Amino acid sequence: MATKVLDITKEHCPMTFVKTKIELSKLQPGDSLEVLLSEGEPLDNVPRNAKDQGFDVRSVEHVEGSIYKVIIQK
Repeated sequence: MATKVLDITKEHCPMTFVKTKIELSKLQPGDSLEVLLSEGEPLDNVPRNAKDQGFDVRSVEHVEGSIYKVIIQK
């Protein structure tokens, strides 16, 4: 099982989920994507949209400051 890291802390909606979706499409089933994002809209939208698209959001955890890490499994 591979894990890829995507840093979208400098991106704004809707690009946050667009970039996340592109990276998720490159994964094999069972692989995970670790997404670093900012609190606010990205933190609200990326996990929700991933679930809506049928992906498994494994965890959401605070890293530091306004940065969060979301683990999404394909």
